[in-house]
Amino acid sequence: MDQETHCTPNDLPTLPGIYKFYNHQQEVIYVGKAKNIKKRVADYFMPGKVHNLKTERMVKHIVSISYTVVNSEYEALLLENNLIKALQPRYNILLKDGKTYPYLCITHEHFPRLIITRKTPPALGKYYGPFTSSNTIKQTLEVIKKLFTFRTCSYNLAEANLAKKKFRVCLDYHIGHCKGPCEAFQSEANYQHEIDQIEALLKNNFTVVKKTFKEQMMEAAQREDYKSAQRFKEKLAILDQYQAKSLVINPTVGDLDVIAIISDPNYLFVGYLHLKQGAISFTQHRVVAKKLEEEAETLIDLVACELRACSHSTAREVLINLPITLDMGKFVLTMPKIGDKRKLVEMALQNAFLCKKDFLAKKDNWPTIPLTLVKLQQELKLKEPPYWIECFDNSNLQGAYPVSAMVCFKQGKPSKKDYRYYHIKTVVGADDCASIYEVVKRRYGNGGEALPQLILIDGGKGQLNAAIRGLKEVDVYGKVAVISIAKRLEELYFPYDSDPFCLDKRSPSLKLLQQLRNEAHRFAISFHRNQRSKGALQHDWETIPGIGPKTLEKLLSHFGSPTALKNASLDQLTALIGPKKAKTLLLFINFT
Repeated sequence: MDQETHCTPNDLPTLPGIYKFYNHQQEVIYVGKAKNIKKRVADYFMPGKVHNLKTERMVKHIVSISYTVVNSEYEALLLENNLIKALQPRYNILLKDGKTYPYLCITHEHFPRLIITRKTPPALGKYYGPFTSSNTIKQTLEVIKKLFTFRTCSYNLAEANLAKKKFRVCLDYHIGHCKGPCEAFQSEANYQHEIDQIEALLKNNFTVVKKTFKEQMMEAAQREDYKSAQRFKEKLAILDQYQAKSLVINPTVGDLDVIAIISDPNYLFVGYLHLKQGAISFTQHRVVAKKLEEEAETLIDLVACELRACSHSTAREVLINLPITLDMGKFVLTMPKIGDKRKLVEMALQNAFLCKKDFLAKKDNWPTIPLTLVKLQQELKLKEPPYWIECFDNSNLQGAYPVSAMVCFKQGKPSKKDYRYYHIKTVVGADDCASIYEVVKRRYGNGGEALPQLILIDGGKGQLNAAIRGLKEVDVYGKVAVISIAKRLEELYFPYDSDPFCLDKRSPSLKLLQQLRNEAHRFAISFHRNQRSKGALQHDWETIPGIGPKTLEKLLSHFGSPTALKNASLDQLTALIGPKKAKTLLLFINFT
């Protein structure tokens, strides 16, 4: 066992193990496993055997072969997996621990910390994950903070440092998130008990954590410390809510892994579920790039071991969607046909399909709709996600210099090239409703142009009705959704609905609408101030001999503001309007 030897294909043993192919530079270009090494390697060199182009190219570069014999096919799989990660051969699929995914780490130090990291050096601590997104790992960390107390500082809390009283408690101590181990207010044994509970939670062992909380609640109640008892009761409720987010299929199924694979010529799309005591406690999907002509059936064992390592699974059974029977030693692969287990496989298969759809969409640069817009569509009951939104706002000073502005968001982000501003032409005085009516007609009255999915009006019911009237006159009403948002209570108004609608103040949808409204207000105010400055400039300087409105407009357009124009040098002015006008203007500036 466990010998590695360079040899020819004819000299290979008929035992389980791994084999490595080398090129002229003696670099490992492929690592494979086999139940029968000799038979598997012979397939690559068999006369008349048809391979794909990648395999043919690899075979041409093979100059030597080595192998390692092991006791079982399962040991071969583990060894192959480790070698692929260490050597990263050119022609292997690369299962590299999902290195871009974040982990939660419990550090190896006095009073261990709980940190988020994307690197996994063994010396740092114990790792839990990977988590499929940063949001998921942050949500998990927030739940842990509500249930347990632990430090977030990076002090070296060795006994010698604590004895010297080198540290002071921080804000976390005063708000109850930490018990102050830095000033020896908490013993290391007591602190470690909290860390053990966190580890149990990260391993999805809810029973242990619940039992501890219940015992502490009962002890507090017996001491008539009802405040502490209530606190542990609230923690149990938080834990139940967190556990409820896992879909309970059937407690009788126990611990399981579920893997579904969809294969195409270039990729494997994998959906994975890990069940703990009948509840889905960990999910992940992977896209695996094929390097040769691997079939899904030949890779499922490698994929299974890799994913089980990510979830720290010790389940004895792995459910799959392919008819494969392999002796994996520590677990068995089964393909259920009916019942709850079959439903689990179908769920994993659905995740694999979605993974494939998302991957191909991104690969082909298809536009994707942000989740916030999907949520906004649901909350406003729109026909489609509002990936194109336009928002209108007015600005004036006691009726003077009235202007209006339209800002545009696409895919939930500002599209500044589509911003527009309007001089109000038909309205006298400060009349928001009449101004909205005018600019909406002007904006959508051209006909034939693409329309947004949503129009947002800054204002209340009156401004919304004015916008509806304008849309009707240009035959756009009904083709695009329109609502208004009132500033004071952030109420939303819908057409012909007398009662306002309120979104949750923490809703991402409301925050997006507020961002649109604020951006429209900013853009309108900026344009209004600019017009007011131009008007003031022309009023003050209209008597300068030889300096007309067009010259002033040219100067203001170049310098950007009256203040910048007043600070301009003679050379700068001469370059724009000539020496005679420049001297006249400079004299006026200096003596007024």
